Amino acid sequence: MNPPTAIPLTHVHRGKVRDLYDAGDGRLVMVASDRISAFDVVMDEPVPDKGRVLTAMSAHWFEAVSDVIGNHLISTDVADLPEGSRSEELAGRVMLCRRADMIPVECIVRGYLAGSAWKEYRSAGTIHGMPAPAGLVEADRLPAPIFTPSTKAAVGDHDENITFDLAVEILGGEVAELARDASLAIFRRASERAESAGFLLADTKFELGWVADADGEPQLVLADEVLTPDSSRYWAIEDWAPGATPQGYDKQPVRDYLESLDWDKTPPPPPLPAEVVEATADRYRQAYERICGRSLADWPG
Repeated sequence: MNPPTAIPLTHVHRGKVRDLYDAGDGRLVMVASDRISAFDVVMDEPVPDKGRVLTAMSAHWFEAVSDVIGNHLISTDVADLPEGSRSEELAGRVMLCRRADMIPVECIVRGYLAGSAWKEYRSAGTIHGMPAPAGLVEADRLPAPIFTPSTKAAVGDHDENITFDLAVEILGGEVAELARDASLAIFRRASERAESAGFLLADTKFELGWVADADGEPQLVLADEVLTPDSSRYWAIEDWAPGATPQGYDKQPVRDYLESLDWDKTPPPPPLPAEVVEATADRYRQAYERICGRSLADWPG
């Protein structure tokens, strides 16, 4: 699903998945489409209900960690959108939010050794340039969750993993420590909830930004999406064993298919078979229903 073009709001930004519109009064409307990207390329085929899953999971987790840190979400109800933009096509995939001044660092927390962290550790014995215990293997549980920030890349570039010391240089010591402590606290809460549902939260990425509180003072809050399959790596506990990375509950079927092709990972993307799209949609749906304990059929849309 692509966002309706008739929304009478100023279009602010089009990302790989979301479109942002200016709702006035310091607010944004975020619309999650069914677009899916892999290797930084947006595929031509949408994944049914993906946008609804991303919105439903974000709403769930914003609420679940609201006592840890505030967030930018105002409403997911189409009825609360500005008059004239209340299209039923948006039901279940829209967030009305406070506009936040985003910090220029991605707040990544890792509980397990996977992805780019495993590649770095395998070659250098470090994680984001920081010392790490010797003898770890792929998908190993880390002794404790670690905050591993990255820079936010310009369009077309890749994020760059950085040390916490460099995050301090970018943000200042007080803000960097606030972002780190909040990110670790959210991760611990989410990990406990996920494990009780039979899943491991291997790693995740948070976006933090500043909004004004009731007194007009700047407050650091959780923004964008949170703990979704697009921003997090979830593994079923029964699939996990140190030594190999298990299938994630995310876009892994798409990645696996594309890796099997002779494709240079630049546009245009190759077409996705129907069975790959269906398998991916099922992984997203399962992630929401099994981890959050709610039925997608009960979510609007």
